[in-house]
Amino acid sequence: MKYYPVFLNLTGKKCVVIGGGKVAQRKVSSLLKAGAVVTVISPALTPGLAGLKNRGAIRHIDRQYEDGDLRGAFLTVSATGAVGLNDKITGGLVNAADQPEKCDYIVPSQITCGQLAIAVSTSGISPALSRTIAAELRQMFGGDFSSYLSFLKKFRQKVIASNTERTADKTALLKMAGSSASVAAVREGRLKELKARLSKMLRELSK
Repeated sequence: MKYYPVFLNLTGKKCVVIGGGKVAQRKVSSLLKAGAVVTVISPALTPGLAGLKNRGAIRHIDRQYEDGDLRGAFLTVSATGAVGLNDKITGGLVNAADQPEKCDYIVPSQITCGQLAIAVSTSGISPALSRTIAAELRQMFGGDFSSYLSFLKKFRQKVIASNTERTADKTALLKMAGSSASVAAVREGRLKELKARLSKMLRELSK
């Protein structure tokens, strides 16, 4: 099975997690970090989920899943392990934590460093390998890359708004900022030097 890789904007979106165990708690935590509005359907909750409920961070339906519970859901996670339940679930995009073959989507291993997000998937074949590769990427793209992205966010806006009609030069400068040479400079601890060089080139472009 092949999956279409995509990053979803879940801010304010209704997401439903069926189940109240440790797996469900991990899924809920990730959804909340992404800004989702989370409903948990389960007759029992882990202490962590119960704490989220008490703080008003999640909505809790204290019973087993029933038809119609997913009305209006943008995304659904089934994390109960109940035999046959996944065949009954219809509502938004569905992830069955224990049955990848029944998933509309899968959750990849991921690393985040500020606004840098890298996701790794083996299409559900080996989550362990995904985690190993993600750990190696974390070593490669941690550190100053978060600071560099913060710089690039403003830098890109300044390049686009610069007072010049030399569109090709603007494009070339933006490509340079994202080039392998720039990546190497960040990785080697030369971020200050890189930022100074790019800023100088921007000033020259705007003359």
